[in-house]
Amino acid sequence: MQNRNSPLSPEVWLHDLFTSKSVQQGAVIRRKARDVERYVGMERFMREIHRRGYQVLENSGQIIIFCNRAPIRWLTPGVSPISFKEIGSKSFQDFGKRARR
Repeated sequence: MQNRNSPLSPEVWLHDLFTSKSVQQGAVIRRKARDVERYVGMERFMREIHRRGYQVLENSGQIIIFCNRAPIRWLTPGVSPISFKEIGSKSFQDFGKRARR
């Protein structure tokens, strides 16, 4: 949901994001999912990610953008990625009670 009252247009926000030094160097950058939705909208953002051939992850309200085309490898042994919908709302106390594998 794009914020029509934002001083930044979606074009300006995307331009600022993708012309940063980190992006030009093929690094990894992070933005709040809330900001992506507010300034440009997730659908348009994802179209731009796809157009550039980048990969993106979301975790706990953070968007992690891999500004290169290198493969991503999960390093956590024995744990497959799960979605936020699967785990539901959690607090830090909940993570200490989870059974270990």
